Amino acid sequence: MKMSSLVLMILSLSFLFQIGCDEEKKKPTFQSCDPAEAGACGDTAACVALGDGKYGCLDVCDPAAADACGEELSCLPSSGTFVCYPACDPAAADACGEGLSCVAFAEGAGRCLEECELSDPVCPDGTVCVPDGAGAVCADTCDPVNQDACPAGLTCELRTDDLYGCHEPVWFDGRVSDASDDEAIEGARVLAADATGAAATGVAVSDVDGRYSLQVPVKRNPDGTLAEGVFTLRAVARDYLQFPAGIRPSLPVDATGAVRGEGGWRLATALTNITLIPLPVEEQGRFSVSGRVVVTTGEVTGGGVLLVLETGTNAGEAPFGFSDRDGFFTLFNVPDDAYALRGYKADLQLNPLDVTMAAADVTGLEVTQSDTPLSTVTGSVQIVNAPGGSLTTVVLVTESTFSDTFVKGEVPPGLRAPKPPAAPSIAGEFTITGVPDGRYVVLAAFENDGLVRDPDESIGGTQIVHITVEGAVLTTVSLPDSFKVTEALEIFYPGAVGPELVEAEGLEFRFADDSSEDFYHLLVYNAFGELVWENPAVPKVSGGNTVNVPYAGPALVPGMYYQFRVFSMKEDVPNPTRISTTEDLLGVFYTEPLVQ
Repeated sequence: MKMSSLVLMILSLSFLFQIGCDEEKKKPTFQSCDPAEAGACGDTAACVALGDGKYGCLDVCDPAAADACGEELSCLPSSGTFVCYPACDPAAADACGEGLSCVAFAEGAGRCLEECELSDPVCPDGTVCVPDGAGAVCADTCDPVNQDACPAGLTCELRTDDLYGCHEPVWFDGRVSDASDDEAIEGARVLAADATGAAATGVAVSDVDGRYSLQVPVKRNPDGTLAEGVFTLRAVARDYLQFPAGIRPSLPVDATGAVRGEGGWRLATALTNITLIPLPVEEQGRFSVSGRVVVTTGEVTGGGVLLVLETGTNAGEAPFGFSDRDGFFTLFNVPDDAYALRGYKADLQLNPLDVTMAAADVTGLEVTQSDTPLSTVTGSVQIVNAPGGSLTTVVLVTESTFSDTFVKGEVPPGLRAPKPPAAPSIAGEFTITGVPDGRYVVLAAFENDGLVRDPDESIGGTQIVHITVEGAVLTTVSLPDSFKVTEALEIFYPGAVGPELVEAEGLEFRFADDSSEDFYHLLVYNAFGELVWENPAVPKVSGGNTVNVPYAGPALVPGMYYQFRVFSMKEDVPNPTRISTTEDLLGVFYTEPLVQ
């Protein structure tokens, strides 16, 4: 009996040993390689770190393919591609052994990465030390174009050390609502532009409650904290005036104020909430145009392109919008007509596309790159009657979006001197390069720099200049006359620094007294460019520095945006002349929406 038991025990151990050997045989082995050697693994494999300083040749795989690597391996990102990797279980304690952490790259599948210290990061070449939960790991430097290269829930961001690393994303959380009654707007499209005016994000679409979450790219410190990221928001929706447009600017939002929370860093403030003004009833119910800007050569992408539907006769009223970071666009509220769809962006020439609207949405358009040469616009400004050292900017506005009422329009990204986001620096000659074909209005002192275009059009150099750019005919457009620029008339209230909420009852406009005026002309416009009220004979003041003008026009509409503009006037014969005026982008105010 004892002998039989011993035999059984030996047989059992032999069986278990055989299983162990079989299991050992199933473990994948990889050809060792040197990551510094080009093509070390041939065309179908990549040299990948396996931990403990070892490298092996792993087969390249397609993450979208089912069973791309069989049962034993998982298709995971590594070294700028995807390879069949011996995955670890992120939920298992000590899944990788001492000095390594299992970092999730897909559901239930992770990679063993070497641990590091953020306070004194030491990592192999080609990797950077990035936060991981309570610790940190040496992860591959990533490519911002290929966000799939980061572990699950992380995004590839530029860092202050000029490396790219995978970090927790930053989100803007907000609500899009009707400016007139605060009702939620579903289906609004929201994107963010960077400091140059170019689209920096994809599009977030508001839900039934008007809520949206938009991921924005933010430069990081090596420890993952937020270092730099300022954006302006844009929003469009069917049956609403788009934002920003006309007198409504989009105020800068500083993403570094975000707070770390669920799913990354989140920022929700008054600036991430957007109100849209409903269009007049007769302009509602119109259709949309959507598609993509396709760029095949050069360093400039199809993101952030100003798309305009032009007829040749719709100056100031052309439907327009911007493409997102990936080149996709949607233009809402387009009247039935035949159009030329044109795209505008510095250093990018695009072919116009014929579009005909006939009571239906137009989808799937492709705006393609053109080989027509780009052009340069040159000229000069003359700053007069302004403080010494004053500097300004010059921009090109697409003529089809230019409003004679507001003396403003849409500036294609980059068509500015100096190039954005540089501060104003023009006091004489200027040059704007990389100008695509089109008709433009040239504006000096358009930004809030304390200066304005001299409004006295009875003298030379004060008229608004329109130009045509055709690269196939002439690649340099030189303006024959200089722009005269003068000091702006300062606004005190409302809208001295940006849009300002006002009480409709007892509203009073306040602005600085000019030194040589005979009287003032004050005008109030709504967001649609309609003149709401004016006082053409505001008397000059004596013994004071402020002019006060009570509003005496019709009742202000709840949720509507307005702008007041003032001209200081000289009683010349035979006609009064304008001496100066308030800033183009200031004096904007609005009222509370009517809550139901």
